[in-house]
Amino acid sequence: MLNKFKRTQEQWGGSSEVIDHWLDKRQALLVEYCKLASCKPCASKGALSKLPKVSEISVFCEHLVDYISEGHFKIYNMVMDKWRATGFEATDDINQSYGKIVLTTDPLLNFTDKYDNVPKDDDLEEFNSDLSLIGEILEVRFEEEDELIQQIADSLAIPPGA
Repeated sequence: MLNKFKRTQEQWGGSSEVIDHWLDKRQALLVEYCKLASCKPCASKGALSKLPKVSEISVFCEHLVDYISEGHFKIYNMVMDKWRATGFEATDDINQSYGKIVLTTDPLLNFTDKYDNVPKDDDLEEFNSDLSLIGEILEVRFEEEDELIQQIADSLAIPPGA
C-alpha cells in the first residue's frame, strides 16, 4: 500500500490543492494503519500482549472515520466547486468510480463500530484478521480513489470547450 501511495503522490501531488489535500489525509491514515499492522500476536495461543493498545486502535478508528468523512463530504464538495467554476460536469465514469468508493464505506465503518472504544484489551481476539481485511478494503478503495483522482486531474487540466 505504501509503495502504491508513493507512486500516486509522485504522479498527482502538486497538481491541485484538492488532490494534495486528499493525499495528505490518505497518508495520515496509512501511517496509523501501519502502526497497528506492525503489532503481531505472540506465538503462544491466546496471548494478546503484542496486539496494539485499545487507545492506539481508537486513534486509527478516528483517522478512518475522518478520512471517509473527508472523502464523502469535504473533498467531493471541493471538486464540485472547482468543476462549477470551470463549467465541468461529472461524467458517467466519474460517477461510477465514486460509486465503487462508496461500496467500501460500510465495511470500513463497521470496523470502527466494532473496535472504537473497545472496553478492554482482551476483546481483541479477531482483531488481526479484521485489520487484515480492512487493509484489503483500503487497498481497493485507494485504487478506486486513484482512478477518480486521475479523472479529476484530467477534468481540471482541460476546461470544457478547450
